[in-house]
Amino acid sequence: MAQVNRLYAKVLATIGEHSLFVPEDKVLVGVSGGADSVALLMLLQEAGLHCEAVHCNFHLRKEESNRDEMFVRDLCRKLSVRLHVSDFDTVGYARSRGISIEMAARDLRYDCFERLLADWRLDKVAVAHHRNDNVETMLLNLIRGTGLKGLTGMDYVNGHVVRPLLDASREEVEAYLAEKGQDFVTDSTNLETDTVRNKIRLELLPMMQGINPGVFDTLQDTLQHLSDAYLLYKVAVEGLKGKAMSGARIDTDALKKLPAPRTLLFELLSGYGFNGAQVAEIYGRLDGEPGKIYESSEWRLLRDRGCLWLRRKSELYRCLCNVLPLDGFVQVAPDIDFSISRMHCTEDFDIPRGPDTACLDLDKLEYPLTVRLLQDGDRFVPFGMQGEKLVSDYLTDRKKNLFEKERQLVVCSGGAIAWLVGERPDDRFRIDGHTTRVLVIQCQRHRAGTPNP
Repeated sequence: MAQVNRLYAKVLATIGEHSLFVPEDKVLVGVSGGADSVALLMLLQEAGLHCEAVHCNFHLRKEESNRDEMFVRDLCRKLSVRLHVSDFDTVGYARSRGISIEMAARDLRYDCFERLLADWRLDKVAVAHHRNDNVETMLLNLIRGTGLKGLTGMDYVNGHVVRPLLDASREEVEAYLAEKGQDFVTDSTNLETDTVRNKIRLELLPMMQGINPGVFDTLQDTLQHLSDAYLLYKVAVEGLKGKAMSGARIDTDALKKLPAPRTLLFELLSGYGFNGAQVAEIYGRLDGEPGKIYESSEWRLLRDRGCLWLRRKSELYRCLCNVLPLDGFVQVAPDIDFSISRMHCTEDFDIPRGPDTACLDLDKLEYPLTVRLLQDGDRFVPFGMQGEKLVSDYLTDRKKNLFEKERQLVVCSGGAIAWLVGERPDDRFRIDGHTTRVLVIQCQRHRAGTPNP
């Protein structure tokens, strides 16, 4: 029983070192029927944990898929473990979302795990990735191209998902089952060399073992060193981020003065969904013409005069009203309120000043007054100037970027702009020596939050 005791002790050590469970945890164990997941279920049950099993039938291998399900059903009956079985149309799911079969199966599997955790009030999901899987993942990422994080392999804990076998080898798992007299099923596709991972497992790693018989131990040690290095790296990156980024703005001049600026930019933007190729292009054109926009699935990034600006796509800026009252308080945008009042223009009237205040001749205005977002082709006569000017050109002169222009509000009187909010009123509505009544609009802004990835 040497292999049984050795593997059991190794798994207990992994559980303790990485705090994978507490004694009262209810654990959902992913069981495919293969050697790794069968051993995991038996080991965790032996450790005294409350275990339930889940089997996902992806219906990708015809009769073999049904064979695996029946095997897992028989195993769970023998071990007196509650089993949850989920069936999926994996091919249809992949087609509907335009993703690979492998990615579809992964999405369906982990969605199933999360659903069962909630429905059955379970605490953790245990999956059976082991040392060999970890080494394969490292090599796969290295071949495809990756940053430092991709070379650290799998995490022992990732949210609700834990990996108790990550320090054990495939050989130890199979030896454990052999001594227990427990059989398992084999996925025939694991023996085919039509995928990169299988090529690594069946061809590359045996070749590497011919050079270094202890290559798995060597690579496992390397994974640990890289994981430790990554922890130190993250501390350094966090210390540098604040020197280049404030809120939604990245100062590119400050960025370029920091160590490894391209790598730091990747760390700044990868959390917002920008990939390595996009970051390489963005970094290569930091000094390019302003106005270029890059997009990830959820974010837009604008390059503008020594800065990069981030904005979430879902943050569609809206006008919350159209017609303005002549008195009172109204919210006109998610971050802007107007306070509006009518006053008599007497000799001692003190005209309010400032970009967030408009003081307009009430009798020059045409009602109703409206508020809206800036539109292409809008023109106005800036206060103190003669002749119309395109609002877009005026804002460009004021060094406003595209994101700021998209949020620019205007107050209109009839078909004319009476106030470019936060900038200038239109000179046609200015107070003069004939003014007797005044409309004062004060803009109050809410503090904008920092965008979170």
